[in-house]
Amino acid sequence: MAAYFVRRLAFAVVLVFAVSSASLLLARLAPGDYVTESMGINARPEVVQEMRERLGLNRSIAAQYGDWLIRAVHFDFGRSLQYDRPVIDLIPERAANTAILAVSALVVATLLGLPLGVVTGSRSGVVVGLIRSASLVLLSLPPLLTSLFLVFAAAKTGLLPVGGMTSSSGGELLSHMIVPVAALALPLVAMFERLQSQAMSETAGQPFVVATLGRGVPMSRVIWRDALKNALRPVASVYGLVIGTLLSGSFAVEAITAWPGLGQLMLNALRARDVYLVTGCAAAGSIFLAAGTLLSDAALAFVDPRTGHRSQG
Repeated sequence: MAAYFVRRLAFAVVLVFAVSSASLLLARLAPGDYVTESMGINARPEVVQEMRERLGLNRSIAAQYGDWLIRAVHFDFGRSLQYDRPVIDLIPERAANTAILAVSALVVATLLGLPLGVVTGSRSGVVVGLIRSASLVLLSLPPLLTSLFLVFAAAKTGLLPVGGMTSSSGGELLSHMIVPVAALALPLVAMFERLQSQAMSETAGQPFVVATLGRGVPMSRVIWRDALKNALRPVASVYGLVIGTLLSGSFAVEAITAWPGLGQLMLNALRARDVYLVTGCAAAGSIFLAAGTLLSDAALAFVDPRTGHRSQG
């Protein structure tokens, strides 16, 4: 088991390195650069050249990448061209905001999706049909479209703020979280409900469940105590993928709802062609994805301890 998690941790490190390197190279290979974007097309060529030399943008891609790689080993991801600050200073606050959003959405989706899946997988009736229909609708809507609808509804009703968060105090933070968290959580609620429902339906027909019911144990107790743990494996196995999807969806939702997280920071960096800030945001995103993958492995090992042994075999 320990060797299995060591391999997974090594894969996570490789993932962060690969994503960071690819983002730097792709941002550098794209037409234009920070100087042309910030100074405009009417800037004098000699001024543009002088600025490029001062920022080191006149060097070859290989030289820039090699220099960045050496510094990255020491956790120095360069200096933001746009903000004239170390990237490592800009990332943590925005990463914390993205993490708050993603974790909140994941918790909401888990607390709603799993119980709903247990209900729809073990019962039938009108309510079950309504839940399944709602899940189908939510699954067909991407987080971007859901966030647009929620932002429109919030703006029309005036019940919730849309963008403009200026403080991280409890009240303002909570009120601004509702729309983006709902936009991220609703599709996940539907997905968890579908997965849990199918797993619960299959588990409910297993011999140990039938035998337990035959001994006179109440149905609700069998479902929520015995069958649930065996039916959790499909959901636990996709948690890492869910967190990756949640992260990418979060970037789009942040842009729509003006949530001050990594997504908005990366969008601004892409617009300004701030290559080192783009790389830092991508690195932070890949760290979230790697952490999610490790969390998924841990959850799966908790639900099914045989997972690590099977992987070693």
